[in-house]
Amino acid sequence: MGDIAVPQINLLPIERYWFLTWTTYGSWLPGDQRGFVGEAVDEDGQWRPHNEPHSPSAMPSAALAQFSREQLVGPPILLNVSQADALLEQFLEMTAYRRWLLVAVGMMRTHLHTVIGVTGDPKPEKILNDLKSYATRRLNQNWSRPVSETWWSRSGSKRKLAGEQDVEAVVEYIHRQPNPLLIWSRERGVVFRADG
Repeated sequence: MGDIAVPQINLLPIERYWFLTWTTYGSWLPGDQRGFVGEAVDEDGQWRPHNEPHSPSAMPSAALAQFSREQLVGPPILLNVSQADALLEQFLEMTAYRRWLLVAVGMMRTHLHTVIGVTGDPKPEKILNDLKSYATRRLNQNWSRPVSETWWSRSGSKRKLAGEQDVEAVVEYIHRQPNPLLIWSRERGVVFRADG
């Protein structure tokens, strides 16, 4: 894959930026030893969300991880470089069509990070669902549907970025992801692409 052609778009004024992260199906389950994003019981026995800006990940739980594994209806999904290439093209097309600003994308085998600028105040769940829906369509066009009938875990992390400094910090965080398949930013283009 050569350089990605970034579509010319007629942007409306960008009023809000979102840092959106989601995982592939079965690859990062609730209770995972790496911690996880979602609602979980804290040490004090209270349910708390762990996907708010600056909130820590939920603590690992072997029992929850085992329960989560038992609920899987297919093997975990691991993305490859060709799929990452196709997803970047799809995200660029979709965000141009929506008149959103795709700022950065980091794709790893088990999860994706995006920074998106939007006008107005669309619900972050809508933005995330649109990204996942269009990504699913592109993957289903070019690869066999997974046994689980889904490529993605439910929901994902939706963090509102307060301003330009937060956007720059998150883009830098995406640029430093370990073991990426593909890292892209509007400012620098393809920063990294794995071989094969």
